[in-house]
Amino acid sequence: MSWLNFDDDDADEPYGEYADHTVRARPNPKANRPRTKRRPEHADAVGGMVTGVDRGRYAVLVAAGADPEDARERTVVASRARELRREAIVTGDRVQLVGDVSGEEGSLARIVSVGDRRTLLRRSADDSDRVERVIVANADQMFIVIAAANPEPRVRLVDRYLAAAYDAGITPLLCITKTDLADPEPFLETFASLEIPVFRSQVGAEPLAEIHEALAGRTTVFVGHSGVGKSTLINALVPDADRATGHVNEVTGRGRHTSSSSIALRTDPSLVGLDAVPGWVVDTPGVRSFGLGHVDAESILRSFHDLAPLIDQCPRGCTHLADAPDCELDAAIADGRLDAVGAERVESLRRLLHDRSADRSAER
Repeated sequence: MSWLNFDDDDADEPYGEYADHTVRARPNPKANRPRTKRRPEHADAVGGMVTGVDRGRYAVLVAAGADPEDARERTVVASRARELRREAIVTGDRVQLVGDVSGEEGSLARIVSVGDRRTLLRRSADDSDRVERVIVANADQMFIVIAAANPEPRVRLVDRYLAAAYDAGITPLLCITKTDLADPEPFLETFASLEIPVFRSQVGAEPLAEIHEALAGRTTVFVGHSGVGKSTLINALVPDADRATGHVNEVTGRGRHTSSSSIALRTDPSLVGLDAVPGWVVDTPGVRSFGLGHVDAESILRSFHDLAPLIDQCPRGCTHLADAPDCELDAAIADGRLDAVGAERVESLRRLLHDRSADRSAER
């Protein structure tokens, strides 16, 4: 077996060109360090709440005492860290900041993390759109603003708001404005059984003390159809808010969008003589539709809790639609357990369920 007898030096000689000291390293044109999955811990990060978003820049309120090196309250302008580029950061988010957190003019900090969210209010463009538009994070309440007239109140839109609120775990409140133009009671009868707090308002006679009391210590997102007076009401609650207001087109009956982005504003109950904790109101852009593409059927049913006792008596697997056999909702309408208002509630529920099921069928 002479082939086993070989010289180690002779065997290594052809591979000498691969010796470590002769290998040329690839040049690094950007002169930066190799990327690593390890991220800094940012032990010196400062916490704050996002109060506004504008074209990739975030206004973050840093509370007094949040920064050991600067005890004053201030608003810091920040961008997002590269690793957060795929994560939505919205008004109401609790975030951690690094960099220049002084809040001085021209300064720019960086958001490096987003805290866990207690609630998350979302909407879609329509019921067939599965893409969610995140509106606000960590809200406690939804203040639904509806006009008694000009534009006409829409029961279906309120039902959609309620479904989104209950899905997000947010408590709904209802405010009807322009009560000097029309009697709001026939409209409010539809929601009387839900036991939702209701505020009646008109320009110059807003129930500011009652609303401030309901908002105290909470974060409340204001939603409403364009032109219902939502921004006017916020300007009355927060006098220095200076939110733009618009008018309703006399021909189309539609309002003009005036709020283009969500913004959080702090209330001051002392302005109306209340000794209460300030709250936060989040003004949102007016919408003419509120898609529920992200909301499942169970969440929609929960928003009609006035019909829950009847729904619980339905046969297993009941769709609760108009063609559902032996649906208890139909039986209740037939035997008078549900009056005309109750029948309207059933119709509204079925419309939402039908729109949702029709869109799901179309996707298939």
